[in-house]
Amino acid sequence: MNKAQIVVLGVAVVAGGGAFLMMNGSPPEAPKIVQMIPTPPPTDKVLVATRDLSYGTALGEPDTNWIDWPMGAVPQGVLRKSEAPNAKEDLQGSYVRNPISNGEPVRRERLVKGPTAGLMSTLLPAGHRAVAIDISPNTTAGGFILPNDHVDVMRTYRDSDRGREGGSADLSSEVILTNVRVMAIGPIVETKNGESVVTGATATLDLEPRQAELVILAQRTGQLALMLRSMADAHDDDKRASAADDSLTVVRFGFPTTMRTR
Repeated sequence: MNKAQIVVLGVAVVAGGGAFLMMNGSPPEAPKIVQMIPTPPPTDKVLVATRDLSYGTALGEPDTNWIDWPMGAVPQGVLRKSEAPNAKEDLQGSYVRNPISNGEPVRRERLVKGPTAGLMSTLLPAGHRAVAIDISPNTTAGGFILPNDHVDVMRTYRDSDRGREGGSADLSSEVILTNVRVMAIGPIVETKNGESVVTGATATLDLEPRQAELVILAQRTGQLALMLRSMADAHDDDKRASAADDSLTVVRFGFPTTMRTR
């Protein structure tokens, strides 16, 4: 056997041995699969309602809570802890001006806390009503009555009974309420031919419910005038005229007369 044959035989033996080892050895390991976990987006805490909040609800501690919210999806104008960390505590005692649904982010413009200029419902004491009456300079002490002044309300009306009794005229007057607070004085503006025109004025009074009924009825049956009271007697014991029943006591020519209001 020559050298060439020996070399070929050796190569064949080595190749066969390698093949034998590969066939009888352990199988190759499967490639490892690396699972990429996405990084969670950055979040901010947003104040939301924990229940449905209707108009006039006074906010308590359990009514709101901070929750995580994706920073890129935070709505404009909501309360964020990064900007107002004490908002939850600061808003306690506020009243709901516009309803807020359960889970809805809280916005400051939907709440009001304490007396707020321009929002008359916050200026009214609990249980009171605001009633507007038509006025003019002749019925408001020459136009010198201002908000927060105290006035007496006088009604002027046509009295057919007085005319029949031989009176010189059929006009009568009566004071129906005393020491009433004026909440606002403002013009009535209407648009005519594309222009804003002042057509009158109103005075808004702070009244108890029964007094509000009297004023509305009196305005329908006569003309009302406001008599300005001195600031010195604004806290007299006769702060309010009694309106507990359906009658008024009117003094005419020194004689008391009971007048039904209904």
